[in-house]
Amino acid sequence: MTTSVPLTEAAFSSPRHTTHYWEVGPADGPLMIFLHGWPEIGLVWRSQIEAFASDGWHCIAPNMRGYGNSSVPTASVAYALEEIVEDMVELHDHLGASPAIWIGHDLGSPVVGALAAHHPKLSRGIVFVSVPYIPDGFALPNLLPPIDRKLYPIDQYPDGQWDYYRFYLTHFEQTVADFDADIRASLAAIFRSGSPELAGKMYRSAITTRNGGWFGSEHHAPALEPDPALWPPSDFEILVDSFRVNGFRPGNSWYLNDAANVAYAHAAPDGGKLRQPVLFINGEFDGLCDITHNRSGEAMSNACQNLTVTSLLSGHWLPLERKAEVTKSVRSWLTTKAL
Repeated sequence: MTTSVPLTEAAFSSPRHTTHYWEVGPADGPLMIFLHGWPEIGLVWRSQIEAFASDGWHCIAPNMRGYGNSSVPTASVAYALEEIVEDMVELHDHLGASPAIWIGHDLGSPVVGALAAHHPKLSRGIVFVSVPYIPDGFALPNLLPPIDRKLYPIDQYPDGQWDYYRFYLTHFEQTVADFDADIRASLAAIFRSGSPELAGKMYRSAITTRNGGWFGSEHHAPALEPDPALWPPSDFEILVDSFRVNGFRPGNSWYLNDAANVAYAHAAPDGGKLRQPVLFINGEFDGLCDITHNRSGEAMSNACQNLTVTSLLSGHWLPLERKAEVTKSVRSWLTTKAL
């Protein structure tokens, strides 16, 4: 089922920031806001926002700070979580300020979690896709304790599947240069479907440092065509064009604020506990964030008073790999929780 209401573009500017966003659905409908992660734009949610608009929801999918036509600050400190949350608070106020359903994928999930913890009245329900909530803050030190040490012995893989994160911190300029060397090929290489053969196996992100970067000694992505089953081709070209303007530096800079993000998390009331209904959608083949093969979901379970967990047969890119199933999971949860 699709909506007859067209997807449109809009922008909101405050003295501190401009947010470009995609919008669909009745303006007087209940508000649902979808936050993308790395390295995405709001159009990653096209399938879901069109489906929920057809249900009567007013759906908003912003391009986050550093992406698309939204503001692209130069200082890495500008990509601290507190700044990004404030962008979303301003956008929410602009949209009428009624409590919304907030849905986040990848690094959009920590934004949704921090917003729900610091500004609980702005949300009546929270959906985390792929990345579970960490009340102490999404930061490398908080990602290490749950690592499966049978799969990643600490003497060989001290950072486990999060080794790529460590590499970003220690070789930031190289990560930017390698991804920027061939924007289209980089994005085509990043967005690949998960495979059941990868479930519970060592993930390639664990050997990023050992390989000298995501692309090794080549320092550029291999020549791959994008998978049309993930991004619709026209949307993929919009994604590519946006990265040709901004490059990977802004998106990668989100990783450079661990200390500030932990301090911000610790300032949340009630220890960051979430009282709103929460849905987590897990990817069974997600070698980075899957919660069924390690303890990475424990902190979320302890912090969320009203948590529902759904697992789908997917890799990390759930909104693209399982378009209809993500929508179905959220719809079912909304009905069950009377949201």
